[in-house]
Amino acid sequence: MLENVSAQEAEVLMRSLAADDRAGVVRLVEKTQRRLEHARAEAERLRGLYAFDASCAENGEEVILGLDEVGRGPVAGPLAVGGVVLDASCPIEGLNDSKLVAPEAREKIADEIKRSCIAWTVCYIEPDEIDEHGMSASLRRAFSKAIKDIEAQVSKIDVILLDGNPLRLDPREKSIVKGDRTSASIAAASIVAKVERDALMDDLDVRYPGYGFASHKGYGTKDHIEAIRSRGLSPVHRKTFCTGFMQETLF
Repeated sequence: MLENVSAQEAEVLMRSLAADDRAGVVRLVEKTQRRLEHARAEAERLRGLYAFDASCAENGEEVILGLDEVGRGPVAGPLAVGGVVLDASCPIEGLNDSKLVAPEAREKIADEIKRSCIAWTVCYIEPDEIDEHGMSASLRRAFSKAIKDIEAQVSKIDVILLDGNPLRLDPREKSIVKGDRTSASIAAASIVAKVERDALMDDLDVRYPGYGFASHKGYGTKDHIEAIRSRGLSPVHRKTFCTGFMQETLF
């Protein structure tokens, strides 16, 4: 009765049922109250994400680019950096740190981001590049590539929001601790990068079967390490990340 009605309609119906002390009705009203409270809290959280981005703009007309990385820790697969310029007039429900969003919801939200945003990109640094240059240099290169990709899509970028520690790549840069839970733009970049990289790891699972890339996305799980020890390294493993559990010399 109350599950599929709007919040406003539910409020009216609950007031009409307030004096009904039947156990089933009381449980229904309590369940609906919890649903409405959750919806209000979620709406407030989402407003906070967009309000933070707005606070980073001096006159409300600046173009804000959010950037976030995915795949820093895995022992296989590329590093990915996502970049998104959101349209603030089109808030995206469920937007959050990608780690806090269920996989099936992430894909739907990523599709909505791509459909409604002003610009987006995901840039990769491949495993052999990570081995050659190290993670710090790879991160800087990936973020720089993402900025250039977005600059090719929009007329200008006024503010660049990064999740985590400052990289000092650009004078427009602002680093935000826990930015993927604070900024709408960074959260969007986090989700797009996660969904795109996960899809890539699914493809690599088909190309290099036996390692379980589709399940662990390249992270060093127990099963993944055992597969490496029994099968050796694939071309998409980061050799410098695998030396700790490889007995033989890596080439």
